[in-house]
Amino acid sequence: MEALKTVNEPIQYIVIKLGDEQYGIDIRYIENIVRMQRITRVPKMPEYIKGVINLRGEVVPVMSLRLKMYLPEDELTKNSRIIILKLEQGAIGVLVDEVREVVTLGEEQIEKVSYSAYEENFISGVGKVGEELISLLDLNAVVGTTTQA
Repeated sequence: MEALKTVNEPIQYIVIKLGDEQYGIDIRYIENIVRMQRITRVPKMPEYIKGVINLRGEVVPVMSLRLKMYLPEDELTKNSRIIILKLEQGAIGVLVDEVREVVTLGEEQIEKVSYSAYEENFISGVGKVGEELISLLDLNAVVGTTTQA
C-alpha cells in the first residue's frame, strides 16, 4: 500500500522589484497587472494609500508597497505597474517598480522565516531560484491593515 504523499504542490510566484530587491507574490491572488494610470487621491487616508483607480468600471484602491514596507517613496518609471490583487476584503492594487517573471517554487526551494524583527513581518519565506533569493510576501500582513480608515 502506497503511503500518502505530504508534499505540497509547487506554487507559482510573480517576481516583482521594489528598488534593488526582488519579491514574490503568489500568482493565485493576482487578478490583473496594469500599466500605470492616473490615481485619484483620497483625503484622510494613510500615506501608503495612493488613492483609487477606475478599472473597467470598478473603483480599486491602490497602495504603495514601498511606503507600506517602510521603503523610500515610489519612483514611477515606464516599468512601474499596478498589480490588482483579489483578496477576501475585495480587490486592491499594489504599486510596484517592475514585474520581472513568473517562477515556480517547490517546498524544498522555500525557506520559512522564523524571526519577527518588527511587529509587522511582511515576508512569509525566502525562495531560492538558482543563486537568487526572492522574498515571498505575506499578502495578509501587507494589506491586512489597509482596510482601517
